[in-house]
Amino acid sequence: MKKTQVNGSHELPYERFLRFGPENLTEAELLAVIIRTGTREKSALQLAKQVIDLTKYPREGLLGLYNVTLEELMSINGIGQVKAVKLKCLAELSKRMSAASASSGAIFQSSGQAAAYFMEKLRHLPTEHVVLACLDAKGQLIAEKKLSEGSVRMALISPREIFMEALGQKAVNILLVHNHPSGDPSPSRADEELTHSLSELGEKMDIPLLDHIIIGDNRYFSFKESSRLS
Repeated sequence: MKKTQVNGSHELPYERFLRFGPENLTEAELLAVIIRTGTREKSALQLAKQVIDLTKYPREGLLGLYNVTLEELMSINGIGQVKAVKLKCLAELSKRMSAASASSGAIFQSSGQAAAYFMEKLRHLPTEHVVLACLDAKGQLIAEKKLSEGSVRMALISPREIFMEALGQKAVNILLVHNHPSGDPSPSRADEELTHSLSELGEKMDIPLLDHIIIGDNRYFSFKESSRLS
């Protein structure tokens, strides 16, 4: 493993971890510790930089590792199946840890809390998913229901199905959440029309739509926060 020059000396990423802690390592150095060994031609740090180079916009760096395939990782000379599997497991563990942290308590008192809960569940998905969150009077999550997935046209989501599910869960309030695989959470015209329709129907059913949140790449759009929820 190639050493990193620090103040005139050379240190391995592993040694830098022990001296300075993980928060002071670069993304490539962190990956190099996981990869551990290189080849005759390349150090573990050089292999790590090649792995990071595989990630693509809009999810670059370590965040993009989740979307890099095993085959792409194994295309790097020095990254065999074992190392590729380790890297993919690292990405999955990171996703699950973030989701578990966000879901602790699962009480939504703001749009930001709701967005944080769904962020790691939805932002990595390559296709659009629409989720209904049913809440009690205190904002605690009672249930979440996936309404659709794939190449979704929001106009085809049935308000009847949404409120039947809400009634079945004895929800006091509801949230609608969906992701934009492009990473841009800006609402479309169909998103706006559905939000308006659900808001009006929710008032009549006495099950208010608290918000419609669109998940992008580590960012979100809230109809409530933007004052576009009637």
